[in-house]
Amino acid sequence: MKKLNLSIGKVPDQAVRIGAVFLIGIGSMVVLRQRFIPESFGELGHYRANAIPVVAGAPLHYAGWQTCGACHQDELDKKLEGFHRTLSCETCHGPAYEHAVVDPTATTPTVPRGRETCLTCHGYLPSRPTGFPQIIELQHNPMEPCIKCHNPHNPATEEETPACSGCHGQIARTKAISHHSLLACETCHVTPAEHKENPRQYLPKKPTNREFCGQCHGEGTPTSGTLLGVDLSARDIPKVDVETHGNTYLCWQCHYPHFPEGK
Repeated sequence: MKKLNLSIGKVPDQAVRIGAVFLIGIGSMVVLRQRFIPESFGELGHYRANAIPVVAGAPLHYAGWQTCGACHQDELDKKLEGFHRTLSCETCHGPAYEHAVVDPTATTPTVPRGRETCLTCHGYLPSRPTGFPQIIELQHNPMEPCIKCHNPHNPATEEETPACSGCHGQIARTKAISHHSLLACETCHVTPAEHKENPRQYLPKKPTNREFCGQCHGEGTPTSGTLLGVDLSARDIPKVDVETHGNTYLCWQCHYPHFPEGK
């Protein structure tokens, strides 16, 4: 009878290398655990338990808005009723622990009176949420401090916020710096009253012909007086031949009406 050859084959080189890396990794973790990982790590979760007394022993800088109300209840009540109710007092006035807890006469909180602090949140940025109150600094009461018109603890104004910009903030801010800034939204958009209650079901209507834009931009149209609520004498309005300009395209197929390019 012939003997069967059952010799074991050679282990592949790649398996040897993978095994070596695996063993080195385990050894490195053991060394790191013994030398570099704090003993209290993992006692209360995936962090160093001894960090709790270290943090608790750190110097205090902030007092919290509840502490401010002990002496400034009137201001706190105004803030809690207004748009700034979610802001801590120390967001604008700075850390106040020394003033509110230690000695009120030793330090005085910051009282911002310039425009810079307010513009941190209310300066125009396209990325801000639609409807968030924003201004263009050079156009909105330039050089005047915000607190001249707005009470920072309750920054409501007597002027009613335009209904359109409440939902179409980005469009409103774009139009505000365009040649159409003086035109009311309703000049071009016929808006049903029901749109404010059910905006998706009752949509505003847009102009459907070239003659609508031709009221202002057609050759031979008035250059002085008032048209569509705008003083024409103070505007340099581009004029075109509505019959031939742009062939048969509608005006807004080439020109963005909320920011039409200049001459």
